[in-house]
Amino acid sequence: MRVLVVEDFEVLARSIGTGLRHEGMAVDVVLDGTAALDQLAVTRYDVVILDRDLPGVHGDEICRQLAHGRCVTRVLMLTASDTVEDRVDGLRLGADDYLPKPFAFAELVARVRALARRATPPVPPTLACGDIALDPARHVAFRAGRRLQLSPKEFALLECLLAEPGLVISAEELLERVWDAVADPFSSAVKHTMHRLRAKLGDPPVIETVREGGYRIGSSS
Repeated sequence: MRVLVVEDFEVLARSIGTGLRHEGMAVDVVLDGTAALDQLAVTRYDVVILDRDLPGVHGDEICRQLAHGRCVTRVLMLTASDTVEDRVDGLRLGADDYLPKPFAFAELVARVRALARRATPPVPPTLACGDIALDPARHVAFRAGRRLQLSPKEFALLECLLAEPGLVISAEELLERVWDAVADPFSSAVKHTMHRLRAKLGDPPVIETVREGGYRIGSSS
């Protein structure tokens, strides 16, 4: 899951980014509206956490552009404005959800996950392939009934593969989905993380490396 945090209070912005990364999300953080539009022009995000009163381009204008562009990206407005009129106004602009400050971080995570499910084609609440099962909402995965102790990146890689069983997903696409803008596109992060994931999944192997293609879980037939 790829998330963009747009918040001009840097301490809060960095805190949200760090917390969401611990939840296994790929997160980019910007501090003004102009930088947000630059990021949105080059990267596809599942969810944008958008402060309303931003320097540069106002949050309302960013929301309006995303809505008018019929973008699949979902918008969660995160703002100090807490009146009914403010919430209604934000939703009319095209926001998908509205969370006033201060907020409980657990609620923020739950709302982001709910919005991300609406940004992608519907998938079953539990993803499965053979004896492997993964529950995105509970953030747990099992093989043959044994709970897997996965890092956030390992969990996210497995979730990407299980969401599209039988399809080949390139390392570049996995890097974009699971890591964030600071990731080196020439790094071997996907390869090394995939190696650790395979070791934790155990035998028999279930993730196939497709030459000059990427990775696949499950049969292509």
